Amino acid sequence: MDNNRNLFLTIGLSVLILAMWQIFYMNPRIEAQREVARIEAERTAASTQTPASGAQGTIPALPGQTEVPGTAPAQAIPSRSASVANGQRIKINTPVLDGSINLAGARIDDLRLKDYRTTVKKNSPIIELLNPSSVPNGYFAEVGFAGNATSGNAPGPDTVWSAPENSVLTEDTPVVISYTNEKGIKFERTISVDAGYMFTFSDRITNASGADVSFSPYGRVTRFQKPETQSIYVLHEGLIGFTGEEGLQEVDYSDVEDDKQVVPGKSEDGWLGITDKYWAVALVPAAGREFQPRYAYFSDDRPRYQVDYLGAQIGIANGGNASLVTQVFAGAKEVSRIDAYQTDLKIREFDRLIDWGWFYFITKPLFYLIDWLYKFIGNFGIAILITTVIVKLLFFPLANKSYVSMAKMKNVQPKMMEIREKYADDKMKQQQATMELYKKEKINPLAGCWPILIQIPVFFALYKVLYVTIEMRHAPFFGWIQDLAAPDPTSIFNLFGLLPFGVPAFLMIGVWPLIMGITMFLQMRMNPAPPDPTQAMIFNWMPVVFTFMLATFPAGLVIYWAWNNFLTILQQGFIMKRQGAKVELWDNLRGLFKKKPTPAE
Repeated sequence: MDNNRNLFLTIGLSVLILAMWQIFYMNPRIEAQREVARIEAERTAASTQTPASGAQGTIPALPGQTEVPGTAPAQAIPSRSASVANGQRIKINTPVLDGSINLAGARIDDLRLKDYRTTVKKNSPIIELLNPSSVPNGYFAEVGFAGNATSGNAPGPDTVWSAPENSVLTEDTPVVISYTNEKGIKFERTISVDAGYMFTFSDRITNASGADVSFSPYGRVTRFQKPETQSIYVLHEGLIGFTGEEGLQEVDYSDVEDDKQVVPGKSEDGWLGITDKYWAVALVPAAGREFQPRYAYFSDDRPRYQVDYLGAQIGIANGGNASLVTQVFAGAKEVSRIDAYQTDLKIREFDRLIDWGWFYFITKPLFYLIDWLYKFIGNFGIAILITTVIVKLLFFPLANKSYVSMAKMKNVQPKMMEIREKYADDKMKQQQATMELYKKEKINPLAGCWPILIQIPVFFALYKVLYVTIEMRHAPFFGWIQDLAAPDPTSIFNLFGLLPFGVPAFLMIGVWPLIMGITMFLQMRMNPAPPDPTQAMIFNWMPVVFTFMLATFPAGLVIYWAWNNFLTILQQGFIMKRQGAKVELWDNLRGLFKKKPTPAE
């Protein structure tokens, strides 16, 4: 009975993990390919979308859409460097950022992250986060104002601001730009940036027009190309925000393509933007002022994704002025910086910009523990191993109770066999006698399930930590593992690189997946072999299946799984031996190599 229960539990967990692997990994990849094909088809039969409008005004449309490269077949597509060189700009130079702000629209559309490169190689290019709208992967953030018939022109996407010559924006030197419209209304904007990734736009509007006027502030993040990394449901990449009563809104690219726009309720605080796995661009409207957020997809001559907001009108009496502060985050989703912005700038739930997942209450503390150990030790891999030991110690009382129960189950096996033989023809009495035996010996037959069940959320929480946190990106372990967030790059099928040929992705079974498979195999041999041949075959093949499956997972997760299996073997063996129960490991291993008797004919 105990063996059957463990078998069904193991099979159920295996099916669950395999199903989740299919759902979260394989199916999204197939759907992503379909989505790319569908978007390409839409380019040839797109319907024109008009800018959204609200009760206070309209967000200005992007200028010159019909002239954007890609809409006219005869027009050459400019390079990124050529696009940046075209027009007046303010240079950005901070410890972590390099780029420029386009004075046309005061748009942040040229931004590179100095601390991050595309690959683990030190000479690989640095990450280019934002790009001018004239290149195919245009991606930018913009803050402006919407006017009306009485206010005259308001600074929008095609407005060219004035700035001091040779201006350079650093964390210590803000830049002041200005614009005066045809009615004498002056807009003065102070742009500053901290030592991280937060830009601050401090606007002051002075009304010398001779009449009362009003303007509506707006902001937008626009992206012209879906990122290639958007292919797995366990991670949200796309449009995101935390506003109003709805709280967190995660809008996938595919969803907004179908719905064209998602318009939640109005809000007076919060943030909204576009997030990638490791990077994000987010708008933080002025707190205390009502605004209407929106998530949209435009499928006109040049499809694009856009997150924007339109604020309530700001009335300015003749001779008066008004001030407004808006912030724009553009950079790496570093946990410490994101948390600091949430606390210091009082941005509501800004830490949800990082996808901590369903087990938020486990995932984030687990990251803090690993990160603290890393800062103390200097190696994320070692930090993961120590974290596993700590988790084992925390759950030791429960595991101890479980293995004690398993040991007692082993010790009463002879008595259980007597019961089965005595009541072989009466299943009801057999079950009653078995339950009385459990009660007498103080055995809980379900106790052995708890360590496995509790390990599942911890496993997925660690998976999220390794998969979504940028701190794990390109973090080395030892030897050939130079990126704990990537799969083990070796393969047994080319003798781990000794043979001079590449291996298909599905055959990339590296050293650590093999170690994990071996430890899983040994762990399963800690218990008696199932008497049923079908059960035995399943138990024999399960480590092989898991080895292939986990080979595609981040190396850090595989290392954790292997180390956890090894600790479990030691823990189970120690507890069961102390309880006087026989450890079946060595007998089971010898049985694999023992010659089987020939069946009598």
